[in-house]
Amino acid sequence: MADSLKDNHNNQKKVAAINDLSGFGRCSMTVLLPVISHMKVQCCPVITSIFSNHSGYDDYFFDDYTDKIEPYTEQWKKLGLEFEGIYTGFLGSVKQIDIVCKFIDDFRTQRTIVIVDPVMGDNGKTYSTCTDEMCLDMKRLVGKANLVTPNVTEACILTGAPYQKSGFKQAQLLAMAEQIADMGPSKVVITGVRSGKSYVSNFIYERTDDGAARYKLIKSRIVGTTRCGTGDIFASILCADAVNGVDLETSVRKASAFIRKCIAKSMELGIPETDGVCFEEVIHELK
Repeated sequence: MADSLKDNHNNQKKVAAINDLSGFGRCSMTVLLPVISHMKVQCCPVITSIFSNHSGYDDYFFDDYTDKIEPYTEQWKKLGLEFEGIYTGFLGSVKQIDIVCKFIDDFRTQRTIVIVDPVMGDNGKTYSTCTDEMCLDMKRLVGKANLVTPNVTEACILTGAPYQKSGFKQAQLLAMAEQIADMGPSKVVITGVRSGKSYVSNFIYERTDDGAARYKLIKSRIVGTTRCGTGDIFASILCADAVNGVDLETSVRKASAFIRKCIAKSMELGIPETDGVCFEEVIHELK
């Protein structure tokens, strides 16, 4: 009976999603869970910390879960859980990076796809929680990934390239993507590349088994203003699609189009920027 139950746990595609939980503000786990689940993949959360509302607000409650992660995931080992995907997002310390690297080593199988969103900063600056040591150690986590989704700032941090607000040439993006791919991942998506005032682009880079590379810059017209949580939605869609075998370019175009719909609906309903996007209103359109 025990062996039968153990086998049954793995009859459905699953993603282990490692991120914080913000009760209000539509980011991190409160985005990952509904989006990945909607795309017919079971989402199994690993909570790194709890916020009452994300840190973009003036005040918030915070509880660090660093010391609880390993006892929590030890129970998953006892259940014999296997994952088609492992997704990592915001991490609050070098110790959490160490724990997540060990989690990947312990749970990765031949069919597991590891997606790392190397959350370190935006708009040319690192987040207040991200130390120089964490930025260096993030490269070790990136090295365990199949797919990474840094924004422009994070791509510059990983590679040491100088940041610029807009005007990146394709050759510059290619050089950064190649340098990141040399760390380990075969697929890189550099997000949020500004192209003038009207467009934002995502740069896709894929390295094949024989060492050849494909790359493309996909432009989208800007809708509204930047809102928290859109990067989490983007990475969640790419994660579920990767597990479901959808090619990367199709997935990036889908994610970009869906986020535009989310922003447009949020503007229509007058949702404050700090509250993220009301994806709930349009998630039925995500396929």
